Amino acid sequence: MNPSSSPTVVEPQEASAALAQAAIADEFGCFSDWTERYQYLIDLGRKLPEFPEALRSEETRVHGCQSQVWLAASGDAGRVELRAISDSSIVSGLIALLLRVYSGRSAAEILETQPTFIEAIGLSKHLSPTRSNGLAAMLATIRRHAAGLAG
Repeated sequence: MNPSSSPTVVEPQEASAALAQAAIADEFGCFSDWTERYQYLIDLGRKLPEFPEALRSEETRVHGCQSQVWLAASGDAGRVELRAISDSSIVSGLIALLLRVYSGRSAAEILETQPTFIEAIGLSKHLSPTRSNGLAAMLATIRRHAAGLAG
């Protein structure tokens, strides 16, 4: 099955994680204040693909997040597909950014890619401590999945 034909798979828009991060930084640079940036995050979260109810399990739940977050990975070392959802609109926006950077990449690229966009767009200064912890937990989960597929 072609992954692009499935509505539940997020295709990377950029050819590499580095290009995705640069594009994210450019997009967020267009906003003059954090009210606009938060609204953009919320809008991104609303565009996440459906997350099957069957995947909302304890096995896919991301621990360490204040919000409910579920993250599932599939694929192999050559291409890791990520799907995720949250019950929080801002966290859903963060998920959309993470999927854009990491989904559809090789396990090696995921493991080599530091999330520089977080600092570049100022998220590290504007997230509450609990959201920062949740973001770190989501990143750790993505890396854990990639490491497992990389062998």
